[in-house]
Amino acid sequence: MTVPAYDLTGRTALVTGAAGGIGRASALLLAQAGATVVCADVDGPGARHTAELAVKAGGAAEARAVDVTDRAQVAEAVAATVAAHGRLDVLAAIAGVMHSSTVLDTDDADLDRVLSVNFKGVLHCAREAARPMAERGAGSIVTMASGAIDTGARGLLCYSVSKAAVVQLTRTLATELGPRGVRANAVAPGFVRTPMTSHYGTGPDGRFDERAQARAEEALVRAAPLGRVGDPLDVAHTVLFLASDASAFTTGQILRPNGGVVMPW
Repeated sequence: MTVPAYDLTGRTALVTGAAGGIGRASALLLAQAGATVVCADVDGPGARHTAELAVKAGGAAEARAVDVTDRAQVAEAVAATVAAHGRLDVLAAIAGVMHSSTVLDTDDADLDRVLSVNFKGVLHCAREAARPMAERGAGSIVTMASGAIDTGARGLLCYSVSKAAVVQLTRTLATELGPRGVRANAVAPGFVRTPMTSHYGTGPDGRFDERAQARAEEALVRAAPLGRVGDPLDVAHTVLFLASDASAFTTGQILRPNGGVVMPW
């Protein structure tokens, strides 16, 4: 039985990055909580598979192929969602990419690509979703930051900078939209085992080495007070909290499901 404050029955959620990892786990959990979920991803077949999984589990879901770097596509997705369902209650802006490079060897094209997806993509989604939410006087915007915002992440210049920008965007959204009934919060996970974090085991030649990945994860496990790395569902539960009325008095915050690796004030 769903706890009433977490019950999303009758609400509509748009989840980007829904083709896999944290995005897929979040889309499935929101559907399980009763929301009608629009699964959006540049990977259209992957988004459709997530929607099929949600429907198979008894939820309501549909899929859209959306490139979040294209503002027109984002606007169309939001407009279509509102037209089909009469409302948009939740945006979970989870789509993102990771790129490994140091300050000295970062290429401008790589920086532009990461910022285009991780920051501008979130901005496009939040700006478009905020319009119908503000008109109704209610809504929740959940963005995806990273533990990389809290430490000097060696070799992750583009990624960490883009996620820090997402945090400041989220605070601005909370400040500007709060008076209109719209909340905005960020999730900053620690290491979560997803296809995107397989870069620890991927060599310069692009080949994946399971032993190298295992060694990297062992070090992360040792550093975590809870003694394990994260699972996408760990983060999805935080997304559900922020999407639901359980967080009705929470806005402008950064929640950190990270196993205790980082404990900022």
